[in-house]
Amino acid sequence: MDQIDRQILDLLRENGRRSNVEVARALGISEGTVRKRIDRLLSSGVLRIVGLVDPALAGYQTRALISLTVELAHIEQAGRLLCDMPEVMSACRVTGEHHLAVEAVFESDAHLISFLVDRVAKIPGVVGSKTSHVPQMLKHSYEWVLPGPPPPTILIVDDDPDFVEVTRIVLEEAGYRTCSAASGRQALEAMAANEPDLVILDVMMDGILDGWDTSRRVRSDPALWDLPILVVSSITGSEYLGMVPTDEDFMIDNFLSKPVQPRQLLQEVRRLLK
Repeated sequence: MDQIDRQILDLLRENGRRSNVEVARALGISEGTVRKRIDRLLSSGVLRIVGLVDPALAGYQTRALISLTVELAHIEQAGRLLCDMPEVMSACRVTGEHHLAVEAVFESDAHLISFLVDRVAKIPGVVGSKTSHVPQMLKHSYEWVLPGPPPPTILIVDDDPDFVEVTRIVLEEAGYRTCSAASGRQALEAMAANEPDLVILDVMMDGILDGWDTSRRVRSDPALWDLPILVVSSITGSEYLGMVPTDEDFMIDNFLSKPVQPRQLLQEVRRLLK
């Protein structure tokens, strides 16, 4: 699923009766695109459009969570019997102290007690239960929003702790996740551990060309060769400028000279992450 799918799902979660035209207008895309995407989401089982009943408004003011301990040989049968009971809204197998858990609604406390004593207790294999009365629902299952993809992770490689900290603050305030390393060797270890989406790399660290050596190793690694590398360095203002590889070496994606302004850095980060 891409971002458009997620936006469609969120709009339908808020109102499942929204027409394709309304969804298309809200997202700025064609109605045909919305229709095809909804059809795909429905056929794949990701999306179901159903009508939901509010139990409290329908006269079922008492809600309870019931956990059952069941003899192992009877768990399946007990689960089927519970699912057939009209009061049960949801049922699942669980691990731990209990074996089955149900959410059920009732017209009154007396109805709940009758349900437990006259019906649940008579299910073959049930040897114990624990009931929790639910006085208030804070969030319903249909209010769940599909989490978005995690933000990109950016590896900051520099032996200047001040530069690392300032860059970290700039990137994290922009919504990115960060990790850091102080040398090329540490950077390669961090790449294996964190799988970053972009590397911001200094040149002069454990050696004058430590950063270039790291870039060369990244480009020669089949698992890392397409990892975007943004070099941010002050080497252009040093006597070692003549040692910088040419553009034909294709070891990096771009170069920025220190000091770099936060706006310029973020603009380049966004470009490379695309």
